[in-house]
Amino acid sequence: MNDLSKVPVTIVTGFLGAGKTTLIRHLMQNPGGRRLAVVVNEFGEAGVDGQILKSCAVPDCPEENIVELANGCLCCTVADEFIPTVERLLALPVRPDHIVIETSGLALPKPLLKAFDWPPIRARITVDGVIALADAEAVAAGRFAPDPAAVRAQAAADGSIDHDTPLAEVFEDQIACADLVLLTKPDLAGPEGVAAARAAILAEAPRPVPILEVAEGAVDPRVILGLAAAAEDDLAARPSHHDGAEDHEHDDFATMTVDLPEVEDPSALAEAVAAMARDQGILRAKGFVAVRGKPMRLLLQAVGERVRMQYDRPWGTDPRASRLVVIAEAGALRPERVRAALTGLGV
Repeated sequence: MNDLSKVPVTIVTGFLGAGKTTLIRHLMQNPGGRRLAVVVNEFGEAGVDGQILKSCAVPDCPEENIVELANGCLCCTVADEFIPTVERLLALPVRPDHIVIETSGLALPKPLLKAFDWPPIRARITVDGVIALADAEAVAAGRFAPDPAAVRAQAAADGSIDHDTPLAEVFEDQIACADLVLLTKPDLAGPEGVAAARAAILAEAPRPVPILEVAEGAVDPRVILGLAAAAEDDLAARPSHHDGAEDHEHDDFATMTVDLPEVEDPSALAEAVAAMARDQGILRAKGFVAVRGKPMRLLLQAVGERVRMQYDRPWGTDPRASRLVVIAEAGALRPERVRAALTGLGV
């Protein structure tokens, strides 16, 4: 379960050129009411991504909340770089509501996830979700990175990297760790390329994972922030080749609110939400649920078919009302089908 007192952290992974900085720049400009902090891990053309993001500093993500780490691949320099950086961000006069980490193009996600188990920070932050960006055209062609030569040059420029891994294996590790995959540059891939890329990703995913096409990083923050994955507690489900070694609207998405009666069986609701996501292509479902006979409010968070629930606080004097927000791609949301999938669970 995700501890609501912890600061959530989103890890953004993907090869050089997949669009990570573009995505984070869009999040900074459209944070959905959150005060963000951003950690950028890069080397080679040192300072480029960091400067791009600092030039986009906004009140919800001021320049002092943007930290650039250019001393090596973050997954290989956790103790020296990651822990002190997170502690520095948590000590800011105004603590961030959410931290976004952009890894380098060669970072392996799982060693970074393991760092969240370190005692100095475990009680203070949680991995809200791992977002993997994949270049649709490159994945469809089996190159995985849009410019493999540039990725190899990036590796050669960083003497701290202690893993020598083929691009295919890094790609597989990124997908295996992901809670959500963003398929970038779909216009360059075309329909057949996008279909091939989706098939390649699903073939590598160890569990069902939502795949969303995104152009120019334009994704609604409600879709990728607030996943409540608590990924640091879910490492076994994320295999690696190195194991043992304010709301912003977009026309791309549609949203609806579903009011429900009191729920008798929360597990039945979770099963209904998972089935709805699977059968109707729902990206997110989240909200509060009144459970019959329980004084506590039940928080439900779902990304794709993965549903998490926890009692977060007593209802108190608030009206006991069950309400879920459901998000899907535009054209895929059918309100009558959503309501039909979730009705009949109250008694």
